[in-house]
Amino acid sequence: MQIKFVPHYIISPKIASHLMRIEAIKERVVRLPLTATVLASLRETARLYTTHYSTMIEGNRLVPEQIAIVLKKDGHFPGRERDEHEVKGYYAALQKVEQLAADKSSITEKNIKILHALISADGKTKVTPTPYRDGQNVIRDGLTGAIVYMPPEAKDVSTLMHSLFEWINKNQAILSIPCPIIAAIAHYQFATIHPYYDGNGRTARLLTTLILHVGGYDLKGIYSLEEYYARNLSAYYEAINIGESHNYYMGCAEADITKWVEYFIEGMVVSFENILKRMEESPICTTSDQSELLRTLNPKQRKALVLFHEFEIVTSRQIGELFGFKPRTSAQLCQEWVEDGFIEIVDFSNKGRKYTLSLRYKKLIT
Repeated sequence: MQIKFVPHYIISPKIASHLMRIEAIKERVVRLPLTATVLASLRETARLYTTHYSTMIEGNRLVPEQIAIVLKKDGHFPGRERDEHEVKGYYAALQKVEQLAADKSSITEKNIKILHALISADGKTKVTPTPYRDGQNVIRDGLTGAIVYMPPEAKDVSTLMHSLFEWINKNQAILSIPCPIIAAIAHYQFATIHPYYDGNGRTARLLTTLILHVGGYDLKGIYSLEEYYARNLSAYYEAINIGESHNYYMGCAEADITKWVEYFIEGMVVSFENILKRMEESPICTTSDQSELLRTLNPKQRKALVLFHEFEIVTSRQIGELFGFKPRTSAQLCQEWVEDGFIEIVDFSNKGRKYTLSLRYKKLIT
């Protein structure tokens, strides 16, 4: 039986129009002047809302304000322990996505297995990649118990997943397909394969985010596609449920997924336009454009600005924890930043060396 991944879709006029709109908005957002402090605040808000909406789709009851308390203040809501574990896990996985994107990491099966492990790890950052399911699973109607969808057999999952990631990396490397379409198809195929017993939807959305961020469609990390899905769940499920039969082997593998791609690309347009509108109407878009100075920094240095905004003096350990680095790696990174003039040493003790942001870049966090 042929199980190699070969997606079937067409670039409809609707998709083509949306793709052009995405590029136009992307260019405008990149040029909007934002201070590093404001940008960090917007990114954190996006993380909270992404965590809220993605877990809400799965039935999580915590609202963004409660999620912020759980994550930042170690708050607790009696009777919501499962919800708390979910948001901690998803937030940690989002941070891992940002780290992988900043490092320009390959989109590999191992990295996705790590993301899946993180969503179930209650906020822990050191996890073992989750193996694919070893048995059959089904999706049932919550009310009637009837089978809604039967994914491929466990024996085919590994081959299908390998084919999917081979397809993603090949097309991202040769730029034969626009990145938003690659993300749309990857989301659909991951959800269709359903490689795990649980957490497939959340992991599919994380995979989507990783592909878009690595491909340059992170929009400064301040938008959330999950909000688009969650606000009309029936449309989400209707768009992704394609094929004449509920059985993967009876039509899903060969189905025309143009309808899903149209839905996904339209979601990007809606999400991008919402962010652009909020930014243009808000006083947070400053008249003092710091984009030229920000462009002199690499992605890791830009992320570190958030740390220096919170603490005037930091240690290499704090910087290492920000990126998930081991002590030796973080010490080496700090040394490189000192040589680049990004940070300055304020305590030369080998065991407790401390750093502050150099005078040139302090204006970015003022």
